[in-house]
Amino acid sequence: MRSISSIIIKAICLSVCLCLLFSSALAMDEELTLGIISVKTTRLNPLTAEEREFQSLTALIYEGLYQLDDEYKHDECLIKSCSIDGKKWHITLRDDIYFHDGSPVTAYDVVATINEILRLANEGKGQYAQLKYIVTEAAANEASSLVLTVNRPYLGVYYALTFPVLPASQVQADNPVGSGPYKVDSFSPGNYLYLSANENWHNDTPYVKRINVTLKDTNRSLIDDYEFNRVDAAITRSASAGQYRTGLTNLNITYRTRQLETLLMNSNKIAFPLDDEKVRLAVRYAIDVDAICNNVYTGMATRTDTPFPSGTWMYNENITTYEYNPEKARELLKEAGWEDLDGDGVLDKIVNDENKRLHLRLWTYEEQDNNVREQACAMIKNMLEEVGFEIKLEVRTFAGVKESLQARNFDLCLAAYQMDVVPDPGFLLMSSNTGNYVSYKSSEMDKLFKELRTCMDFDRYQSLLYEIQEVYARDNPFICLYYRNGALLTRKVFTNERDTREPEILRGIESISN
Repeated sequence: MRSISSIIIKAICLSVCLCLLFSSALAMDEELTLGIISVKTTRLNPLTAEEREFQSLTALIYEGLYQLDDEYKHDECLIKSCSIDGKKWHITLRDDIYFHDGSPVTAYDVVATINEILRLANEGKGQYAQLKYIVTEAAANEASSLVLTVNRPYLGVYYALTFPVLPASQVQADNPVGSGPYKVDSFSPGNYLYLSANENWHNDTPYVKRINVTLKDTNRSLIDDYEFNRVDAAITRSASAGQYRTGLTNLNITYRTRQLETLLMNSNKIAFPLDDEKVRLAVRYAIDVDAICNNVYTGMATRTDTPFPSGTWMYNENITTYEYNPEKARELLKEAGWEDLDGDGVLDKIVNDENKRLHLRLWTYEEQDNNVREQACAMIKNMLEEVGFEIKLEVRTFAGVKESLQARNFDLCLAAYQMDVVPDPGFLLMSSNTGNYVSYKSSEMDKLFKELRTCMDFDRYQSLLYEIQEVYARDNPFICLYYRNGALLTRKVFTNERDTREPEILRGIESISN
């Protein structure tokens, strides 16, 4: 059983650091100069966002019907009240919310935003495409109220309704106005973005009056800007950020991304030798996940044994985990009939009078600006070879890997999933679902998700997530390795929030005060 105590200790230590830093020269002033990587973003419209780091900026400009708090639980934002009648959600908006141009936020704006999201989703586009599986129709009764028809009347709807609301006339605009704590003063793609405080924000007037963002094209240039004091803070997902430690003049805040790294194992009935449960289990025992996190990612990854991030209300700390145990892996392979018949270090097995080697193809794809996934694969290859596998490692294009996964034509694949804001991993674990590339089928798992997607009670919802993780851990359909982390390097303390996560990396800057 893995303990949550280390996570609590980490949070306490961070709180102590923040308190100390608040009393030091690092206290926040009314202006922040920030650096991020941005090479693709040419428009601010959050519905078609291309870069996750850039979303930390648009999250300050736009707001949703709901928002997520420090516990990753839903809380009202633009909503005044909501009543539920089966698949009908009757929503009343607050009457004190205005866009940056002074126009009120209305139900017509919400409906137009939803329709644009659904239009993009039907074309296979958009940042919030998963909404099409949840909301089927939206209609405005009047300026202050609307009715949503949902396909899945369950707790996950609240999370899905965190999408940014845009003015009806600007849902397809390059740079639509928002209603958030900051508004756009000037934007030059690839160069800079200047934000200023929204003095008429409905919550309060932000203490930090200006955020000047420098847009860089490489992590090296970004880090150089930070090292030479050209920016006060830098957001990066580069593993090299792990070298920076919190000190008297610097704070390294780890933020959680939604990027889950997995080792997929093709368990199709004809996918020899991974069709054997003991072989798949041996793969799991042979891999030292903690060593990969420490050596490849230098701490810029957090291990998880399930599809949920550890330390959150969603994660089941009581599941049976598979700790690194190469001896156990060898025992399982022996039980499955694999032996080194010719003494060359690779296990063999006689199948239909033919000698088969324990050979697997291990694939991954390159990542922009670094090769950490390739390095992780190299470690996995060595670990599997230590227990008798013969591994052929190949780094392919993302498109090539995706095609092979969809065709179920692979053995092992180190691949990442961008998890949705809704705590519902059914797309990975339900039979024949979109992200279930490993051909996993379980009537028990399908039944749990069927109940989950009709559950409105938080305690029962959490309990179902725990049960789902227990079945996942028992069946071992694929291996969840770690969630990637990012780093916020800063010389100024600008948040009191305890949960720093993607994409709201800068959450709390609007409420900080000296």
